[in-house]
Amino acid sequence: MKVYLVRHGETPLNAAGVIQRPDTPLSERGVIQAERVARRLAPVGVERILTSDHARAHSTAKAIAATTGAPVEIEPLLRERHFGVHRGSAYDSLDVDIFARDYAPPGGESVLEFEARVGDAWATVRDAAARGPIAVVSHGLVCGALVRGHLVAAPGIDVEAARWVNASVTEIEAAPGTRWTIVRLACAEHLDGIDSLAPASMRLA
Repeated sequence: MKVYLVRHGETPLNAAGVIQRPDTPLSERGVIQAERVARRLAPVGVERILTSDHARAHSTAKAIAATTGAPVEIEPLLRERHFGVHRGSAYDSLDVDIFARDYAPPGGESVLEFEARVGDAWATVRDAAARGPIAVVSHGLVCGALVRGHLVAAPGIDVEAARWVNASVTEIEAAPGTRWTIVRLACAEHLDGIDSLAPASMRLA
């Protein structure tokens, strides 16, 4: 059983350091990144694509579908964390730490609410992957929560060192009855030659 977990391609708000809204489109570079990740996944036998319904993830998923021929299925549980009133704000303009575990953004999700939703998303992904290899297109904070809360890492993989580059791929696999294991983490080799955005923090929403 195999899951290819993909972070969406870059958007203009990624590059500008702004908390994104659901309708934020891919940037020109993000479109190229989506095409690259699609080519990477073309030979691996992806049978289904589950994606967040946010525009940046859905556009990335459609690029993968165009190359693999796999159908795209919208899964709202894969949405990025909802930061409520802070959507559209630049990170450097905030006077609160929106990532603090005890902070609940007005109109948005607390950390506990977000992590519970990611847990539900992972259950959906596992069920889908039992029927064949799948690609899952989501967001940086979702990828991080999945990796930290629901997976084990193969020897030599340091989960805390992950840098969730746009359009990076994390490969996860399991045999029946075994734990789901990360065998490749946030890989961006397929983006060589692109000036890829690689944030040094988890400020990815």
